[in-house]
Amino acid sequence: MKYYIIAGEASGDLHGSNLLKALKAKDPHAEIRFWGGDQMQAIAGKPVKHIKDLAFMGFVEVIANLRTILSNISFCKQDILDFAPDKLVLIDYPGFNLRIADFATKNNIEVHYYISPQIWAWKQNRVHKIKRTVNEMYCILPFEQAFYKKFDMDVHYVGHPLVDAIQNFKETALSSTEFQTEFDLNGHPIMALLPGSRLQEIKTKLPIMLEAAKAYENMEILIGGAPNIPEKFYLDLAKNIPIKVIPNRTYDLLNQAHLAMVTSGTATLETALFKVPQVVCYKGNPISVAIARKLIKVDYISLVNLIMGKEVVKELIQKELTAKQINAVLLPMQDPNNEARKNLIASYNELETLLGGGGASDKTASLLVGNT
Repeated sequence: MKYYIIAGEASGDLHGSNLLKALKAKDPHAEIRFWGGDQMQAIAGKPVKHIKDLAFMGFVEVIANLRTILSNISFCKQDILDFAPDKLVLIDYPGFNLRIADFATKNNIEVHYYISPQIWAWKQNRVHKIKRTVNEMYCILPFEQAFYKKFDMDVHYVGHPLVDAIQNFKETALSSTEFQTEFDLNGHPIMALLPGSRLQEIKTKLPIMLEAAKAYENMEILIGGAPNIPEKFYLDLAKNIPIKVIPNRTYDLLNQAHLAMVTSGTATLETALFKVPQVVCYKGNPISVAIARKLIKVDYISLVNLIMGKEVVKELIQKELTAKQINAVLLPMQDPNNEARKNLIASYNELETLLGGGGASDKTASLLVGNT
């Protein structure tokens, strides 16, 4: 069978890579053409387009790159027609992928959507387009089935693929001693700073994180470095603050971290599944944030809190994001016996149970191969 798969962001690349592994195991003769990143490339060869050329965040940023986005859409449509897949598999990335779903349906190509767009948060009217253009939807959040049911749409809940990704990682992860030796550390507990993957968001948030990090004199301050961003960029922002950059090794870092400051996004859920106490940090373009606040229909920005339906991890947004506010939460949690820390870890365990018990990629691949 021929599959055309589109992932446009780093999280989609991760989940796409695991889906590719499962898909190849269940359909060994599959022909696959895909858009994705380094992790999907490691499984299925060179992508048609790499995610580094695709990911644009925020209203202002999208408008600024509109010509590139429209060019990519046009190219994608023709490439799909030339490949003539049996199934088009779309992974999140809704601004782009929903346009492609509409095009594919009009050309009688079967559309499968893995990881529902977050239409329950905003643009709920997109559900009508999804209902019209998507043959099968595979959801990864437990409340999404009920949301779609309100619109008379049956979807598959497959569980969250991050549960599998992290469980698989831990099986071969570095020990604490190996990690300390590789990065020449001093045996101290680790504070992880995850400032995001784009230059602008790092410039905005990392200086605040670093200011807060000065208070943790007995901890190693390690920054999760993003792909394609040089170490010098982080070191220049840190100035005289002693840090080390761990490039493109977020899971290794979280597996050893004692505390974390985390940019909102998938990383907040990953941090929770590694059972690391965190503060969620967000500061963006003021115009984009103002527009989003008027449109978004949810109470929280982190996946942890959205899934749990309450504030489990502290979210600091825009003006609230200060070193003082970060440390009000994290400083007491340096103590392993701190009650707030223990309660947070207990909530993380509950969260993991809610996310389905693993096997998301395998379940989705089975449904893909079985749905003819």
